[in-house]
Amino acid sequence: MRRLGRSGVPVSALAFGAAGIGNLYTEVGERQARDAVDAAWQSGIRYFDTAPHYGLGLSERRLGAALRERPRAQYTLSTKVGRRLEPSDAGGDDLANGFAVPADHRRVWDFGADGVRRTLEAALERLGLDHVDVVYLHDPDDHAEWALREGYPALERLRSEGVVRAIGAGMNQTPLLTRLVRDTDVDVVLCAGRYTLLDQGALSDLLPAAEARGTSVVIGGAFNSGLLADPRAGATYNYTAAPPGPLERARHLRSVAHRHGTTLRAAALAFCAAHPAVASVLVGARSAAEVTDCARQFTAPVPAAFWQELRADGLLAPDAPVPAEESP
Repeated sequence: MRRLGRSGVPVSALAFGAAGIGNLYTEVGERQARDAVDAAWQSGIRYFDTAPHYGLGLSERRLGAALRERPRAQYTLSTKVGRRLEPSDAGGDDLANGFAVPADHRRVWDFGADGVRRTLEAALERLGLDHVDVVYLHDPDDHAEWALREGYPALERLRSEGVVRAIGAGMNQTPLLTRLVRDTDVDVVLCAGRYTLLDQGALSDLLPAAEARGTSVVIGGAFNSGLLADPRAGATYNYTAAPPGPLERARHLRSVAHRHGTTLRAAALAFCAAHPAVASVLVGARSAAEVTDCARQFTAPVPAAFWQELRADGLLAPDAPVPAEESP
C-alpha cells in the first residue's frame, strides 16, 4: 500500500481500472464484470477507479454493486468530473465514443463549480455509496482555463469540507498535468499512456515535477491500450489501431523479454511502477482472467539484463528508473 501525496489516502500498488466493465469497445456481461472485480479483490487490489464517461455510467453502477458488500474502510475509490451526463432520446449506441452501450445519455462538458458537485452527486447515486475517496478532473485538455478557474477550486472546497479526501486530474497528456502539479495543491494526477515502454514522455516534465512537489502519480495505460499486452496485428494503441512503428517496437520488446525469460506484460508493469513518484499502476481489465494475469505479472521479476539491453538499444531513456531489486 502507498499513500497519495500529502493526503494520507492509501492505494494498492496495482489498481483496477473500470472502463472495461463499462463495455469499452465491446459488451461485457454482468457476471463477467462482477467476476473481474471479485478477482481484483482476491488478488489484493484495493484501489478502484471509474468515471461517468465509462459506458455512460455503466462502469460506476457495476463497480458500486460489486464493492458495496465490501468493508468500505478497506478500499479506495476514485471517480471523475468534467463530463456531466444528461438523458438523451437520440437512440443508437455509444460506440462513436468507444462504449458498447445504448446512447440513452449524452455527455456535457462541465467544469463549473455547480457542475462538478452535480456530477459527483450523480456518480454517488450510480455507485450506491455515500462517498468516494478521490475525485479527478477528467480530460480538461480543451477546457484548461475553465477547469483551472472553476473546476479545481470546486475540488479544493470538496476536500476542505471533507466530502473527498484527495483531488487531482486525469489526462492522456503531460503538459497540463505538470502545470497542475506546479501551480495547484493537487494530491495526485492520473497520467494515461505517457509513461510506458513505448512512450516515456512523462519523464521529461511530469514525473520530476511530481517528485519535487511530493505529488503522487497514478500511471494508467501501462499497456498503451493493449499493444504492450499483446502486440498482434489489429492491436489497439492509444485507443486506435496500432500504427506499424509502435507495433514493430512492441514486437521487438516482446522478443527481448522472452530472450531474458520474462514477459512483455511483466516488464511493462514493472517499468511504470519503478519511478519513485508513482504510487499506483492502474490496469484496465474486463474479466477475472485478465485481472489474475495482471496481478501475477505485476509481481514477476524482470532480470536486470533486460533493462540493460533496452538501454543499449536506445529503447529506454538513460534516466528512466528500473526496479531497484533488479538493477545491477
